Amino acid sequence: MHRFAYKGRELYCEDVPVRKIAAEVGTPFYLYSIGTFLDHYTKLKEAFQEIDPLICFSMKANSNLTVLKALVNQGSGLDIVSGGELFRAKKVGVDPSKVVFASVGKTEAEIEEAIRARILMFNVESVQELETINAIACRMRMPQKIAIRLNPDVAPDTHHYITTGTKANKFGLDLETAYKLFMESYRYPFLRFSGVHIHIGSQITKSKPFILAVRKALQFIDSVRFAGNPVEYLNIGGGLGIIYSKEKPQTARQFAEAILPVLRSSATRRGLKLILEPGRFISGNSGILVTKVIYVKKGKEKAFVIADAAMNDLIRPSFYGAYHEIVPVTRSGRTRSVLADLVGPICESGDFLAKERQIPEVVSGDLLAVMSCGAYGYVMSSNYNSRPRIPEVVVRGSRYFQARRRETREDLVRNETIVREVV
Repeated sequence: MHRFAYKGRELYCEDVPVRKIAAEVGTPFYLYSIGTFLDHYTKLKEAFQEIDPLICFSMKANSNLTVLKALVNQGSGLDIVSGGELFRAKKVGVDPSKVVFASVGKTEAEIEEAIRARILMFNVESVQELETINAIACRMRMPQKIAIRLNPDVAPDTHHYITTGTKANKFGLDLETAYKLFMESYRYPFLRFSGVHIHIGSQITKSKPFILAVRKALQFIDSVRFAGNPVEYLNIGGGLGIIYSKEKPQTARQFAEAILPVLRSSATRRGLKLILEPGRFISGNSGILVTKVIYVKKGKEKAFVIADAAMNDLIRPSFYGAYHEIVPVTRSGRTRSVLADLVGPICESGDFLAKERQIPEVVSGDLLAVMSCGAYGYVMSSNYNSRPRIPEVVVRGSRYFQARRRETREDLVRNETIVREVV
């Protein structure tokens, strides 16, 4: 599952003791196991090897350049959602023919930059976006492949903030509108209607919603192909769940065993290239957040363990009510446990990393690891309360490196100017 494990009393990341890294870089910090990232990518690739899919890692989950470069070097493509992510993708030397561009709000500047970079395709979310991409491609005299993102109206069992495939969500087009666009593709002479895209949500642990959505997509492709519109690609998005607590998500092999028969049974299967956009599945359990206990405040009902990491470093618990396992970096041998909230220094009641947890008794200076922080951790962090963002450290085998340095206070004000005329 991941390469974080105890050796004796000490928590290791691959072959490096976490305490050793903390002593050098200070706390808090994110710590990534590159081996785990590559393990998860390889498992997915091998599970679907009979159809040789294009796997595009979803950069919104983790956009660290070292992580991206390691995946790209193994053959991964990238799923991007902004011009900034395209910039990062180019920095790591990804083959542009392995880049897909999602997002409901692509700007004209982002579209032009992506066309110029010769990405594989855009996942189109609206009629107006389609018209804009066509106009820009026409002006540039550069035909562009697109996929229409369908909204299949499938509701997976996940948090409503990360459900994306129902009619109540902003994503994709209903089947009727999408079909009409394919039938009127001649109106967009600089676009190639090459694919169909679906993505129904994130942290989905069961295969049934995926199967239902894929069947709807295949039926749609059959209908537009019957009408004479060639479709090369089916992009089934990402969304595979991971273990945070007691979840029992499907493995890559189980997912493939559920999806491949659906593809084989469809007339659409012939000549259809599959695209996957995993994010959390590859990155979620590949990283941890390491934090130090500052104080232990004992209340009448429970204790408050006050750490140096906060909601600005990891927003998921405050934002989603997300659960992350909390473990000691060094097992102390203390036998008592306490009912406690693990909180940070930020002046918000919502500043917590864990609530109502039975955790081993800790004292000031102890190090704690917040597990499963490789996805939607650093990428969602901020400078709230004027807190510098924390470093990202990567481990490969017995070696570790700072892949992103800790911000300084000077970094906080680097782009600001005191306007003398108003003060």
